[in-house]
Amino acid sequence: MAMAALALHQPLPWRTRSRTLSPRSTHLRSQKARLFFTVYSSSTPSEPSTQTAESCVNTGLSLFKKGRVKDALLQFESALDLNPNPKEAQVALYNKACCHAYRGEGRQAVSCLRTALRDYNLKFSTILNDPDLASFRASPEFKELQDEARQGGEDIGYGFRRDLKLISEVQAPFRGVRRFFYVALSAAAGISMFFTVPRFIRAINGGEGAPDIWETAGNAAINIGGIVILVALFIWDNKKEEEQLAQISRDETLSRLPLRLSTNRIVELVQLRDSVRPVILAGNKETVTRAIEKAERFRTELVKRGVILAPVIWGENRKASLERKGFGLPAKAATSLPSIGEDFDKRTQSITAKSRLQAEVRFKAEIVSPNEWERWIRDQQKSEGVNPGDDVYIILRLDGRVRRSGKGMPDWQEIVKELPLLENLLSKLER
Repeated sequence: MAMAALALHQPLPWRTRSRTLSPRSTHLRSQKARLFFTVYSSSTPSEPSTQTAESCVNTGLSLFKKGRVKDALLQFESALDLNPNPKEAQVALYNKACCHAYRGEGRQAVSCLRTALRDYNLKFSTILNDPDLASFRASPEFKELQDEARQGGEDIGYGFRRDLKLISEVQAPFRGVRRFFYVALSAAAGISMFFTVPRFIRAINGGEGAPDIWETAGNAAINIGGIVILVALFIWDNKKEEEQLAQISRDETLSRLPLRLSTNRIVELVQLRDSVRPVILAGNKETVTRAIEKAERFRTELVKRGVILAPVIWGENRKASLERKGFGLPAKAATSLPSIGEDFDKRTQSITAKSRLQAEVRFKAEIVSPNEWERWIRDQQKSEGVNPGDDVYIILRLDGRVRRSGKGMPDWQEIVKELPLLENLLSKLER
């Protein structure tokens, strides 16, 4: 859940390392030195008159570790009432949201997170990075919050959208140049129309020295047509950018989906980048099982190409997930997760030796947090015009992005022909 305790004269923490309910990794390992704090403890309770926002947050964290979520929630609320500074308010709001999420109160959790994002510069990646919030991220409330953050606005701030746009500019570096020409040429056509309209009126009235009406009408038509086309292109480019931002957001969510390897180790997809090409098989149990059986015939060739199967059976474990109000990963899974940092490159660098990880990868992996996997797949289906819930397969590239997808189950023989061997030059270019 929560961020580590506050300490005087130091930046605010993100979370505590150990707790009874759901052990987890220290968040933002790349900033460990400046985010490590100690939870205060005392044999005698603090007097109400000496309470501060900092002490209330520390008390709340301690209560949460003991399983007293309701009491912890009250402490975080008290911290917000004690005139906290911006960092203290950010921590209190985030931890309050985690308490609400643990209790299954999605709307209240979203309200706290929205305030923290808007007013206290909470990074949206903090929410995406939190393995204990996997169940919450599979909820409709989180989907609504994520879409709102992607659009940006006064109610939620522009931090997440700004981060997405930076990635978008890297992927489409000439979009800004195109927009400049759209605006510049539209302005030129508009200025030309400013002089053409009076000429056209004179041409209609006729008389000595009047310009040719057909020539003037032709010029006006060219200007109007140019403006219409340029405006249409500008709108089309904006639409494509929004689609790209949505895809980047989905890719970022995809990179954090967890898998359990054959050694029972749990990793995120981002940790398998450059090593494997995951193939997601989503459908009913019978269809997916049959597809895996067919894949076994080409196992050797598929492994040489880095293929690892990730079967997702619609509705499996859904009842158990709905009954459970806790977070998405069991305690054992949470402790198995490596540290997850805010910075993408630092997160990948924190992985243990890549050769060791590759040795653990086998032909098939088991998904963790099925609700979150299903939500991502359904979002991907909607973006591609496929009915959510249909049987689909999704092949990922070595760099973690979607290579291609299709309805039904894949033709393994075609995939063997399509995918180059891992040591092939094309595979190196794909990384």
